[in-house]
Amino acid sequence: MTKQTILGRVAQLARANINALLDQAEDPQKMIDQLIREYTENIKEAEEAVAGTIGNLRLMEQDHAEDVSAAAEWGGKAVAASRKADELRSSGGTAEADRFDNLAKVALGRQLQSEKEARAAEPVIASQNEVAGKLRTGLDEMKERLRQLQAKRDELVARSRTAHAQNTMLDAVKSVNVLDPTSELGRFEDKVRREEARAQGRQELAASSLDAQFESLDSAGDAAEIDARLARLKSGAA
Repeated sequence: MTKQTILGRVAQLARANINALLDQAEDPQKMIDQLIREYTENIKEAEEAVAGTIGNLRLMEQDHAEDVSAAAEWGGKAVAASRKADELRSSGGTAEADRFDNLAKVALGRQLQSEKEARAAEPVIASQNEVAGKLRTGLDEMKERLRQLQAKRDELVARSRTAHAQNTMLDAVKSVNVLDPTSELGRFEDKVRREEARAQGRQELAASSLDAQFESLDSAGDAAEIDARLARLKSGAA
């Protein structure tokens, strides 16, 4: 996988609109579980790729540092060889002086080569530092997305449980609605009212029978009183 592909993949996942994906899902909880698994796996793969990119960057930085150090070292050797040549030439050792001047030139050539390699690596290192920075930022965003997914899943599970409990409670309340004549409680109340009405009817029936008996008793009393008064009239006692 190239660095460009890695960067594109990380950026794509980091920009993923979780809410839009969930809105299109038939079962959001299952989709979140699937996204969490995919994100976790992708983050692992991206971390390995980013680690490789950063590792290569560190190797380039080490090579660059070595080139810079080598350029300085070869420059020092060139200076030393040139000075030695000057000393020899001043004392008449022309041939030996020329040899040290040649050594100075070789050192300067090595210095120049090291400087070229160092300069050539600098834009590459700068570019790779930029890529590594973007990859790290993308990884951080992916991890934040994963945290959001996990939080969203927990929220949906809690909301689902709450909704289920509310529906269960509402079903229970509906089944004992005292205003609903079709409910069990309504039918039981209707039965009680019929029993009360029948008892009231029996009481009224019993009361009417008792009243008739007392009325007949009163009628018998009146007849006795009439006979007594008639007897007194006949005896002249009135």
